[in-house]
Amino acid sequence: MKNLVILVSGSGTNLQRIIDCIDSGEIRNAKINLVIADRACFGLERAEKHQIPTLLIKRGKDFSENLEKAIPENTDLIVMAGFLSILQPEFCDQWQGKIINIHPSLLPKFGGKGMWGHHVHHAVIEAGEKQSGATVHFVTSGIDEGEIILQGQFDIDVTDTPNTLAQKVHHIEYDIFPKAIDKILN
Repeated sequence: MKNLVILVSGSGTNLQRIIDCIDSGEIRNAKINLVIADRACFGLERAEKHQIPTLLIKRGKDFSENLEKAIPENTDLIVMAGFLSILQPEFCDQWQGKIINIHPSLLPKFGGKGMWGHHVHHAVIEAGEKQSGATVHFVTSGIDEGEIILQGQFDIDVTDTPNTLAQKVHHIEYDIFPKAIDKILN
């Protein structure tokens, strides 16, 4: 059984999808050992509802150090599921190849500092892109620069707004995130 630690900052919809996919067997041979949040959020409540241990580590200058202390030694994969804090390079280097993130664009486009959530979708529309999607990638010390594991995409309609793009991207995330996790673990 592979041990996962999930990092969250928000409502935890991708966390819920991961929980559901472990329960259904879509993600094989996996167990969530711990959910860690960087702020009070509904993701923690989702985890608690499923009897998954949780931890809140407040953001600040010692965040990555405190996170490192909290990660169980037997962790096989750290999954950033809607996690908004930037991790220190030392943390990323220590967990290289064992920490992944999902990003709401087709990387390498629209990644990096400040590119999250509606900021990404607004930039995609402003750039006149014809397609958008989501990317699961390994986390490195460079923001959104790690090796791409899996991407999913869709055509952008001329009537799309940042809100409609967000909804479409979320459907892509639900599809590719479990597949990427299973692929890495198995």
